[in-house]
Amino acid sequence: MTKLELSIAWRYLRSRRGSRLLSLISVIAMGGVLVGVSALIVIIGVMNGLQRDLREKILIGSPDARVLTYGEGLKVEGWQTALAQVRQVPGVVAAAPFVLTQAGVTAGPDYAVAAYIYGIEPQGPGVPDVTSIREHVVKGAGDFRFASSDGRHRGVVLGKLLAQRLNVVPGQTVRLVSFAGARNINAAIGFVPRFEELEVTGLFETGMYEYDNGYIYMSLDLAKEFAGLGDAVTGLEVKTVDRWRATEIAQQIDRTLGWPFRTEDWQAQNQSLFQALKLEKLGMGVILLLIVIVAAFNIVSTLTMVVTDKTREIGILKAMGMPARSIRRIFFAQGVVIGAVGTGLGVLLGFGAAMALERYKLIRLAPEVYFIDHLPVSTQPLDVLWIILASLAIAAIATLYPARQAARLYPIDAIRHD
Repeated sequence: MTKLELSIAWRYLRSRRGSRLLSLISVIAMGGVLVGVSALIVIIGVMNGLQRDLREKILIGSPDARVLTYGEGLKVEGWQTALAQVRQVPGVVAAAPFVLTQAGVTAGPDYAVAAYIYGIEPQGPGVPDVTSIREHVVKGAGDFRFASSDGRHRGVVLGKLLAQRLNVVPGQTVRLVSFAGARNINAAIGFVPRFEELEVTGLFETGMYEYDNGYIYMSLDLAKEFAGLGDAVTGLEVKTVDRWRATEIAQQIDRTLGWPFRTEDWQAQNQSLFQALKLEKLGMGVILLLIVIVAAFNIVSTLTMVVTDKTREIGILKAMGMPARSIRRIFFAQGVVIGAVGTGLGVLLGFGAAMALERYKLIRLAPEVYFIDHLPVSTQPLDVLWIILASLAIAAIATLYPARQAARLYPIDAIRHD
């Protein structure tokens, strides 16, 4: 594009006496692009923030990967050998056995609920922290040693919401009923469930409803006994050097252990949830992109009016020898400038609004309902890049029709235009 073409495009964009309406319409078109781009940046940032916040809460109690097994019993026997092999896999930071089962829990004669029983090694020297659940005790002993008042590891740590439903506090006892470890007495009596009366030694709060409302942690040995697993465990939980490499590292663990072991990374365990969030993000992006498309119609109307207003000047330029492709480039440059200015200002406004929302927590939420106290925002460079490219592309496409119409004007008819 030559300097002359840019000069003429800039001249047509500026207001002058008798055509100030065209300048106002150009500003309105820029404003439409600005609103669309800034709204896209803020809303996509909010979706990213919610996804990040949910992911962080899930990974409080869920490891980067789990090593499980096939088979009727779905339990890992001889897990010590498998644990040693897993710890040698490149990218594995820590690994530990766990037990996961279900049980009925009650604190009195009239009310009982179902809960997940999660058995992990008691906190102490040399015990790896595969997840950050031990950091979220809010009341009680303050750790996961499960030390009960009788001097044994027969304490349990409950989710805060579960404790509220059962109306228990640290120091009181709860009664657990397990059918996984039921014993077959004889043909007449049948299976007898296992009962355990355990002391509540602490409460934890993660902000994740599923954990806080339905999980009970106890020592690994007690959980194995309670679930009737003997010396076996449910599986191994693994912490990786980078959670985004968890799928790759899980596949390497699969190859190392072989049959009958299998691994599940955190994305596979929560696949439906994260797919729903991605679909929601895509839907919001497409809907808000329509604002930019509406702004593109403003660009079309603006340039069409410029062509009508400048018909005589265009005829003179063509009569002086300016080729049709130069005329097209003049109007293309106008549309691109409108789109670029609107996009640039929209990026600045969107970034500013996103930073203000995150830093000053402008939109407050009820934590007892949403488990977050403000609307989280996380602006990703890749998302901003595709928003900018989409906006500029739409603005460029919007110039094609009016630029083509201007280039097709005949010099004599254009000069005679009233």
